[in-house]
Amino acid sequence: MTNVTSTVVRLKLSLLRNGLRQSGGRRTAYIASAVVVLLFAALQLLGLLALRGHEHAVSLVVLLVAVLGLGWAVMPLFFPSGDETLDPTRLVMLPLRPRPLVRALLTASLVGIGPLFTLLLLVGSAIAVAHGAAALVTGIVGVVLALLLCVALARAVAAANIRLLTSRKGRDLAVLSGLVIAVGAQVVNFGAQRLGSSGLGELDPAATVLRWVPPASAIGMADSVSEGSYGIAAAQLAISVAALVLLVVVWERSLTRLMTAPDGSTLQAAESRDRGTSTGLSRLLPAGRTGTVMERSLRYIWRDPKTKAAWVTSLAIGLIVPVFNALQGTGSLYFACFAAGMLGIQMYNQFGQDTSAFWMVAMTISSARDAYAELRARALALLVITLPYAALVVVVTTALLGDWAKLPEVLGLSLALLGAMLATGAWTSARFPYSIPQEGHKNVAPGQAGLAWIAILGGMISGALLCAPVIALTIWLNVAAGGDAYTWLLLPVGAAYGTAITLLGLRLAAPHTANHLPEILTAVSKG
Repeated sequence: MTNVTSTVVRLKLSLLRNGLRQSGGRRTAYIASAVVVLLFAALQLLGLLALRGHEHAVSLVVLLVAVLGLGWAVMPLFFPSGDETLDPTRLVMLPLRPRPLVRALLTASLVGIGPLFTLLLLVGSAIAVAHGAAALVTGIVGVVLALLLCVALARAVAAANIRLLTSRKGRDLAVLSGLVIAVGAQVVNFGAQRLGSSGLGELDPAATVLRWVPPASAIGMADSVSEGSYGIAAAQLAISVAALVLLVVVWERSLTRLMTAPDGSTLQAAESRDRGTSTGLSRLLPAGRTGTVMERSLRYIWRDPKTKAAWVTSLAIGLIVPVFNALQGTGSLYFACFAAGMLGIQMYNQFGQDTSAFWMVAMTISSARDAYAELRARALALLVITLPYAALVVVVTTALLGDWAKLPEVLGLSLALLGAMLATGAWTSARFPYSIPQEGHKNVAPGQAGLAWIAILGGMISGALLCAPVIALTIWLNVAAGGDAYTWLLLPVGAAYGTAITLLGLRLAAPHTANHLPEILTAVSKG
């Protein structure tokens, strides 16, 4: 058993060393990232040491360790290839039993920058809350337990979802990792502002609960010993040990299933073909070309990783900006129109998401009428999502601000802006198409960045200008007309204007689309 553990650890070190020898760029990037991470960890350690003796140090430390454990839990879901040296699927064919393999992989998981960063934070956390010799000894035990809990949690999640993480859905999660980081940054920023205005005492209620949740419970028992609450410390120790044992058992069972169960992905694919191609989605959509194009567009949104990432980003940011500003007390109800603008961007470069497969679409277009039907169906597919979501953001923002009298006018403005974005999106899709590479993280093919900027930036400016009549009417009703008596008219006016401008944009884009199909196909096939 010890030989298996030492062999796996040496194997990981060898793989890391050989990987760094492959290229100077990779070696430089690894060293630079290690230096940055360690400097950040050192600063965090100094900050935690400075908290020692602070009134609310325990609350901050407990919350920090809980967030650290959450990070270890979700990391495998968004970075499935972050530690390929510990991928259990590479060891399936070896004559290894799950239990010694768990011990070996757990030990090898402690080698790396991530565990070292975690160890420094845990050491600083324990020192910040431990007072007295008994508490320091308990803190050492808690640091070891918390570190093992974090690593075991990450490995258990990865092993339980290894089939998912190596599939297309796993790659989708990896693409969405940037969005999660962006949303998390907004949450951290909001929390920091709240703490800056209210003080660390805001953390006490959450810390009271989290100090019983592993791995925070492992550090919390040092504070319990410092206060002389030995019974509470013993309970926290028992919870931490039980959680570690449970994670190891779950991990071992996942490895056993992984090493013994056959891969039934091909059987599942065959079963799905036997069930036929008809889906509930197709039955809900209109018949003919409109329903077919709408279904294709909606499937792109659900299946294509880059299209899905763009949509989820727009949905999240469109909600975060107005809601977070409203929660901070600095927002305006008109910020809710931001959601319509973000979602309307998805109409841009409609043909680029087809890439070289656009030739199949081109074969079905023989006139401006066909092109109009194609663009109209794509716009309708977008409206299935954007219309209710934009309305939802307006209602949520209104509820947070409590200004229900302005709901009709803001909703009308959102509908007008959404219609303008759809119109300009159709127009720019026909005149400035560009390719979206299927591989890598770039969303524009080399040499087409200028086209993308012209399409998106010019379209957004044009969309805002197209809304000028509705904006002018809003200002006039609020200022010149004297009050909110007639602002409710902006809801039907905005809806009618958005519909009319969308249809006009589709009509103007259809002839150019029908007459320039070869040029569009060439532009979108460069990726």
